[in-house]
Amino acid sequence: MSLARFRAKLREIFRNGRGWSLAHTIAVLNPVLRGWMGYYRLTRSRTPLEELDQWIRRRLRCILWRQWKRRPTRLRKLIARGLDAERAWHSAYNGRGPWWNAGALHMRHACPNAFFSRLGLQSLLHLRFPRR
Repeated sequence: MSLARFRAKLREIFRNGRGWSLAHTIAVLNPVLRGWMGYYRLTRSRTPLEELDQWIRRRLRCILWRQWKRRPTRLRKLIARGLDAERAWHSAYNGRGPWWNAGALHMRHACPNAFFSRLGLQSLLHLRFPRR
């Protein structure tokens, strides 16, 4: 039940984040993630945390896709993020929705997990199981 409530709280942040830069959205998101993880730090299961991390990153990719509103902008941004021109063109002009594109391989290659780490996103797994 607490996971469902936490996701609902995160949805509110992501809904507000549509008008914010990605860095600002992450800055607002991090204290919430740290607070929730501080309360549920004693969990032994990694699977729910991994799934929640994946879901958060997909929501952030969805925000990015929506911010790149037009197809030429998406094409330009995907090329700038390292995709080759043909693959970027097929991705930008595929006609699918933002949630589908956020989970697609082209967005995971353009915005890998390290991209979000560089922007300062806290991973729930790293908060719970810190690296030594």
